[in-house]
Amino acid sequence: MKVWIDGHVVDASEARIPVTDHGLLYGDGVFEGIRVYGRRAFRLDLHLARLTTSARFIGLEIPGGIEAMREIVLATARAFGSDESYVRLIVTRGEGALGVDPSSCPTPRVLCLVDTVRLFPAEKLEQGLALATASVRRPPADVLDPGVKSLNYLNNVLAKLDAQRAGADDALILNLAGAVAEASVANVFAVKDGVLSTPPPSDGALAGITRRSVLDLAADLGIPARERTLGRVDLLGADEVFLTGTGARILPVRSLDGRPITKKAPGPLTAQLSAAFARLVGKPELGTPL
Repeated sequence: MKVWIDGHVVDASEARIPVTDHGLLYGDGVFEGIRVYGRRAFRLDLHLARLTTSARFIGLEIPGGIEAMREIVLATARAFGSDESYVRLIVTRGEGALGVDPSSCPTPRVLCLVDTVRLFPAEKLEQGLALATASVRRPPADVLDPGVKSLNYLNNVLAKLDAQRAGADDALILNLAGAVAEASVANVFAVKDGVLSTPPPSDGALAGITRRSVLDLAADLGIPARERTLGRVDLLGADEVFLTGTGARILPVRSLDGRPITKKAPGPLTAQLSAAFARLVGKPELGTPL
């Protein structure tokens, strides 16, 4: 792993932050996960725009602005030296006094980590994932807006822990009304009678960039697609279910809470979209060269 910190790229073992950084103490900061394919940062502009929105929401100034973040991402990925990699760009509130007062932090801190990523072994991708419904619910937007990619991911962590305790691969998170929000770190899609559905952001789903890409691909392929509220019954009654995310890409789902969804994963539409996405990430115009 390579890490950009305090103006330099170093090995992960050399990277240090003070224990008084409010990103560590209070989860006070924002981040983006970005993929590099063929030595190009995929849809980097969209990621940086979302980072800007998240930072603005929490009243955090990004040091040097978007152009500085762009160069930090590219420089760190170049130093890592791989054709394909995963980038985690982080902006914390910075060092400050004990206590949640952000005014005690004069200078935000930028970190950029680049490494390889594999969320699940290859056999899981072939068999499909088993989901388990988490006991924790997604907070509503008036508590913590899910559109903000903050460093406070405890809701997601607890959901993943629930899934692991249930012997599942990942968690299904519901909102307070019992509707589907997301998986632990991925968007959820369901296919029924050839129609693709995914929860809207108003139900607690992040407006994911891979999610957006899949909806665009569906339009190009003539696959009917829509945002709509989904319940567990919609997933259990679906012909296919899959997850999407920057790290995950497209992951087929075989079961929910021990109940089978499909006999064979991935289903035909999931496989079609996965193949189309693999072609999409290779398009030079969608990637910023390292």
